[in-house]
Parts: sequence; structure tokens; C-alpha cells
Amino acid sequence: MQIKKIANGKKLNDVEQRVLNYIIENIDDVMSMGVRGIAKNNYTSTSVIMRLTKKLGFTGFVDMHYKLYPQIKNSTQISLTNTAYQHNNLFSIPHLTQFNDYHLLQAFAEKLSLLDHKFFFIYATGFSGIIAEYIHKKLLVLGKKSMLASGSDSAAVFENNLSHIGIFLAVSKSGHTEQVVNKARTARENNIFVVSFTNELANPLAELSDINFKIEDNNKLDDLNIFPNPFFPNLLMLFEAITYEYHQQIIAKQ
Repeated sequence: MQIKKIANGKKLNDVEQRVLNYIIENIDDVMSMGVRGIAKNNYTSTSVIMRLTKKLGFTGFVDMHYKLYPQIKNSTQISLTNTAYQHNNLFSIPHLTQFNDYHLLQAFAEKLSLLDHKFFFIYATGFSGIIAEYIHKKLLVLGKKSMLASGSDSAAVFENNLSHIGIFLAVSKSGHTEQVVNKARTARENNIFVVSFTNELANPLAELSDINFKIEDNNKLDDLNIFPNPFFPNLLMLFEAITYEYHQQIIAKQ
């Protein structure tokens, strides 16, 4: 389990990291243990656990369990010994439409077809940046103006071009990446249309988006992207489906 994903940049000491790891590994039982039980099993005090919940941004232990449970339980790793049926099911088209209504694809395709004078600003970091680069180049060959930036770029690249941006497009598997969320918030504050691609759970980036496309993430705690995961290839497939709708709308207008 990747503690970094849940801790999200918080500075945890060794004891707090050990307790968090214990909670993750025993997520089904910690509610019945209670704060006192967890503290006893980790040879620490209840105040350490309560301080941990505050560091992670939760109002208390119950709130932490309530919000962590779906992330942990829905983060089952894909087995390398899956049957052919399971493999085909994971890497298949139905996964694209499971969380995304067809009209949502049409709506974005229409925004794409109507965007003439202003441009796309695409933002992502890490592995998501690779996908963002593909989308950026795809938009360019479609004749759309597009800019691409990541966490390594100066904030001025984004801020000094706000008046020229028609659509802000963000890719973030977790939807919690601070740099990406902050850019989306700034875009909304400047009345820029926000489109995002995230996993299927509720997240701050999705909440800030005018259109949020959800792709199932089979390894939500795999922050290093070590294990097999169809999230990124399915995201690309979904964008190609949007591109198809875009071409259909162009043909219909001719």
C-alpha cells in the first residue's frame, strides 16, 4: 500500500506512518477496535491517532474511516493470474461507458467543435502528463489551438494566458493532486470551462469541473503505477471516442 497517496504530502512522523499503515491493513476491523484499541495495538496513545486524523485533513477518526474505506476497498490490485475472461473484461469498451453518459461525450465534442479563437490549456503531472501530451497533439492535428503544461513549468505559463484560454483540461488519476486542483480552481474563478479526467470516486478536481469524465482506477493506492492498470489506456480510448463524436458533429454541420 502506498501511504504517500493517502498522506498527500503531509509530514508524518514514524509513529504516525506506522499507525496509518496499520489502519489501512486492518480497515475492516478498526471501527470495532476504536481509537483506544488501535492505540493499544500500536503501543502509542490515542492523542497520536487523533493528531494523525487532523494532519490528514479529517474531522476525526470516524470521518477518516468513512472517507478512506472506499479508496482502500476499491483498490484491489489486478492479479497477474487473471483468467482470459477477467482480462478481456478489464480492458474493454464497457468500462468507458460505465461511469460516463453518452450525452457527456457529445457535450464535450460540441464544446470542442465550437472552440475557434481561444485555445485549450492542458495540465497534468507524472504519468498523467504522458496522456496529456497525447491529447495535446491530438487537438493540434484536429486544428485546435492547444497549450500543454506540467508541474515543472512556471506558474506564469498558465496565469499570463488566462484571457486566451477557452477550455482548461486536466488529467489526474486521483483527482487530488494539489497543483492540478489549484489550476482548475483558478480557471473556474476566471470563468474558464473546466474538463477533467479522473478516477471514479468523488474528488475535488471533479467537483471543480464543468465536465468530469470518470475512468475506473483498479489500483487507487498504487501511487508509483507499478501494477497493471487499464486506467490510462482506457482514458486514451475514451478521448478517441470523444474525437469520433467530434467528427460526427462536423459531418452533420456540413
